Amino acid sequence: MSEQISLQADVPTDLGGKRLDQVLAQLFPDYSRSRIKTWILDDKITVDGEIFNTPRTKLLGGEVLNVETTIEAPREYIAQDIKLDIVYEDDDILVINKPMGLVVHPGAGNPDGTVLNALLHYHPEIINVPRAGIVHRLDKDTTGLMVVAKTIPAQTHLVTALQKRENFTREYEALCNGTMTAGGMVEKPIGRHATQRTHMDVHEQGKPAITHYRVAEKFRAHTRLRLRLETGRTHQIRVHMAYLNHPLIGDQSYGGRPRPPKGATPELFELLRSFKRQALHAVKLSIAHPITGEMMTWQAPIPDDMVAMTLALREDTKANPDIDR
Repeated sequence: MSEQISLQADVPTDLGGKRLDQVLAQLFPDYSRSRIKTWILDDKITVDGEIFNTPRTKLLGGEVLNVETTIEAPREYIAQDIKLDIVYEDDDILVINKPMGLVVHPGAGNPDGTVLNALLHYHPEIINVPRAGIVHRLDKDTTGLMVVAKTIPAQTHLVTALQKRENFTREYEALCNGTMTAGGMVEKPIGRHATQRTHMDVHEQGKPAITHYRVAEKFRAHTRLRLRLETGRTHQIRVHMAYLNHPLIGDQSYGGRPRPPKGATPELFELLRSFKRQALHAVKLSIAHPITGEMMTWQAPIPDDMVAMTLALREDTKANPDIDR
């Protein structure tokens, strides 16, 4: 499958003196600069009927631009009938509530059985959108809200909003080890771990990463948090909380091993021992709709395993009012 693209525009006189790639980006904002540059280099752009294949060519103003190209869909991905929990849908976007255990995008060790494969089955036309419209990801065992673009214009606008950190807000609920006394912000760069290549780590050569957090509820030896991402690095919340010495409950990769407090109730002891994923849920998503500009917000209920853990932590705290407080 492929999508035929046919665009035409007159160059306004006030854009005279600007480069071809800059003019195209301004006249066709639904498409990314990298895609436009590829079109130019691949002889897909004509100016007054002549092929122009140099992005830096200056225009005078008044010219007629034409784009004639196709966007080829990736062939390596297959559609699979995997149930999606769809929270919202219109002609441009989908919002889903991702369950635990579902990988977002095929990769090493997960060639299929992912959100992407499910999207291709649910909405076959999405194969024409790069990465099947996926603009941000959640880890395999992190649950919660994701927005997916159904069209190229929607994807372009969502990616831009995410990169500019404008009108794209993601909030998370988490349960961490240790008692935190107050909220704050972690502003530490994140990059690939030096020796464990599947892990991330805080180090100065990494990419900028900012996580805001506040204490929602305190227990004897654990804390319930609300967090907001300002950036979106791989494993960001998990890495930043581990950096603060408060790894998430159940996060085997970043130090979240079971830590039952002294005198823990049997229910809490068993839950901590059997909790096999990081206690992290994307609870709230707010965006400006990529086409209409309308501000929209969705919330996803806390999953049962985190609800059960929270209740057990509360009961343990009540049962041990004078221990480890």
